[in-house]
Order: sequence, then C-alpha cells, then structure tokens
Amino acid sequence: MKIKTLVLRFNNKLSPSQTIVISFVLLLLVGSILLYLPISRQSGVEVSYLDALFTTTSAVCVTGLVTLTTSATWSIFGKIVILCLIQLGGLSLITIFTFFLIHIGKKVTLKDRLAVQSAFNIQTLSGMVKFVNLVIRGTFIIEGIGAVFLFVFFLQQKMVWYQALAFGIFHSVSAFCNAGFDIIGELGMIPYVDSIILNLTIMSLIILGGIGFSVWRDIHLKVQAMLSRNSRKKLYLSLHTKLVLISTVTLIIAGALLIYFSEYSNPGTLGNLSQGKRILASFFQSVTLRTAGFATIPQNELNDTSKMISCILMLIGGSPGGTAGGIKTITVAIIICSVISTITGCRNITLFHRTIPVVTLQKAIAVVVIMLILWLSGTVLLSFTERYSAFDHTPMDILFEVASALGTVGLTTGITPYLSAPGKLILIVFMFIGRLGPIALLLSIASRNSEINGRINYPSEDIMIG
Repeated sequence: MKIKTLVLRFNNKLSPSQTIVISFVLLLLVGSILLYLPISRQSGVEVSYLDALFTTTSAVCVTGLVTLTTSATWSIFGKIVILCLIQLGGLSLITIFTFFLIHIGKKVTLKDRLAVQSAFNIQTLSGMVKFVNLVIRGTFIIEGIGAVFLFVFFLQQKMVWYQALAFGIFHSVSAFCNAGFDIIGELGMIPYVDSIILNLTIMSLIILGGIGFSVWRDIHLKVQAMLSRNSRKKLYLSLHTKLVLISTVTLIIAGALLIYFSEYSNPGTLGNLSQGKRILASFFQSVTLRTAGFATIPQNELNDTSKMISCILMLIGGSPGGTAGGIKTITVAIIICSVISTITGCRNITLFHRTIPVVTLQKAIAVVVIMLILWLSGTVLLSFTERYSAFDHTPMDILFEVASALGTVGLTTGITPYLSAPGKLILIVFMFIGRLGPIALLLSIASRNSEINGRINYPSEDIMIG
C-alpha cells in the first residue's frame, strides 16, 4: 500500500509532458532488456546491450536506423518484440493505456486526458474518449487493410502463406507507424523498385500515418455530417486540416520532382530505370523521406544535391499528432505564411479568413531554430566521434545520418552499422528528441518555470531588425 501511495503521489506531481517522456523511457528500458535476451537473437549471433538499446530506441521512436540487419540478427521472438515496440511507439503507451481503461469500464481521469492531449498535440479535451477510440480502431483497420495487400504481394514472391502473412503484418505496421523497419533482407525494398502493389501500399500507409490523427477526426466528422440526412449544419474542415492536406500534397509533389530531375541520369539510382519506374521511385523517395525510412533506391548512390534535398525533407517530416517526426509540415507552413505576410505588409498572419495567433508563430520559430541547432550540433559531434572510422564517409553522409535520426526517418547512406559506441549514443539521444519533439522535451524539464514566467509582463521596447 505504501508503494502504491508513493507511485500515486509521484504521478500526481508529473505534468502531461513529463508523463509521456517517462513512459517512453520505461518502454526503452523494457524493450532493450527483452532484445538483449538470448531468445531474441538467432543462434550464433552476438548482440551487445548498446546495439539492443539502439534497435529498441529506433523502434520505439519509429525511426528505422539499425546497426544490425533486422532479418539476419533477430529471432521470431525478437522480431515480434520489435513489432510491438513499433506499435507502442507509434501510438504512444499513454493512448493504448487509455483505450484499455475505456474498454474495461474504468474512469478516464483528467490527467489521462491531458496526457493524451499532449501526446497528440491536440487543442481541446472535448470528445477525448471518441478520439482515442478512433485512433486505435482506425489504426488497426488501416494496418489490417495494408497487411492484406502486402500479403498478396509476398504470396506472389513465392513465399509460403504463413511467411507472407507475417511479412504483410510486419511491414504494414512498420509503414503506418513510419518506422522503416523491414525484414526482407540486406537490400530491403530495393529489388522491388518496380512493384506497383508494394510501392503504392507502403506509400499510402506512410501518408495515412503521417498526416495526423486530428486530421482523421476532422475528416471523419465531415464524412459523418455529409452522410447524415438529419444534419442541416454544414461542417467545414478546420484550418489545421486544410494546411496539413495542402502542405502534404505540395511537399510530396515538389520532393518527387526535385529527386526526379536531380537523379534522372544517375546510373546508381534512376538512370537505368524506365520512365515509369523513374516516376514511381521518385514519388516513393519523396514519401519515404517524410520520416518513413524505407528505400527502393540505394541512398549511398544519391548525389550530393539529392542528399541535401533529402535532409531538408527529412527535417520537415510529417504532420503534428501522427506517427511521423520532424519539424512538421504545419510549422513550416506557418513560418512561410508569416514571411509572406511581412513582405506584403500585413500585420497579422491570415489564412482562409482566419488569423494565426502570435504565440503559435513563436512556437513554430522555436521548433525550427532548435531543430537546426541540434542538426548542426549533432553533425559536429558525430564528425568528431567518427573521424577515425574505417567507413569512408563524407560530411554530407554525416549531415544525412543526423537529419535521419532527428527527423525519425531511418534512411542511411550506409554508415550506421559502422558507428562507434559514442556515435551510437549520440544517435540514440537524437532519435529520442526527434520522436518526442524538442518543445515537448524542454517543457517536461521546465514546466513549472514556464507557468511562473507566463504570468510576468515587462514593458515593451522596439529594436531594429535587418
């Protein structure tokens, strides 16, 4: 009873952000211990605890960077552990815990609702139970449909039905959660660059997982209103949903065009493909850079222009409140709109007849600045730790690797397995920061100070800019 009382008191003192951080840390510890067990690896394979921790962090933070080949290193039990970690990391432990509370008839407390709100970065507490149900049920439905399509694809590859089913489920969950783990083999999905079923299924899952669950809810309510005969009120999509859909489509098309023209004549990537395969591979690369981590073209063969384009897209990432990481599409969209408003002489940031609050712009700028500082700092640190590495990497490869970890993408030019122990620890920290988000992590550390500072107002004074 005393232990239970202490736990309850400790839990009551935690802010929602701190609760989420601690839940991820516990998941990392439990997952790394499970993967370090002999039963988790194939016979004759040695795995250090650091590699087990790295793989766990990559799975929980839905990144996909690996120091050991997943298919050749881990046993069936180990792969199941990785699959569970991906699912728990993608949806968050808090959300799944709340879902079970709802369905066993337990009361969902205000603290639980605040934790879910913080996990998905949504603005309101109303309809939280319905939202959690939509997230969990929608996730399993979409992953199930994706698994069926992938099951058919792997059957066509002459796999036995149970192996095809296992492959279908694993890759469907991995794609929807934007994790990027595959159990196909050393080359991953590169041999299937021309497969329409595999490419379109994986891309669809990545996009649906990356647009954010609040967009799901908004579209779900819109569809319900349209189908309801008794509903006379016209329901409009929120500004958030409009921005997510516009920015997502824009980035996918722009990314595909940039990759297509940059790699058109590169024999190592698109140069030897037919026109249709070039287009398909370009779109897949653009979509997977949105924090997914699968690859149908060799990343080490990309030219430096494409690698820099990839770094930018990886850092932008997906949309808020989903399974994707990165700066987020909305953040970049708000800053671009702010620049346009400043150039055109508008005092306010207005979109679709709505005004964006100044505090939202401040948060957006803070996220971008922190992420860029982390990206450059990580590059310097990794360059220092890997300066004597046997792997022949370039500064662009280091930039690519850090952007991939920070954006929770999982793509690599091939240097991950050759990282030193300090290099692996650096990427573990960056994957963790990328999954939780720099602002959420900082708020979990300084939540009380932020409440006090928010009540202090000082006299204003203008300064010169530019």
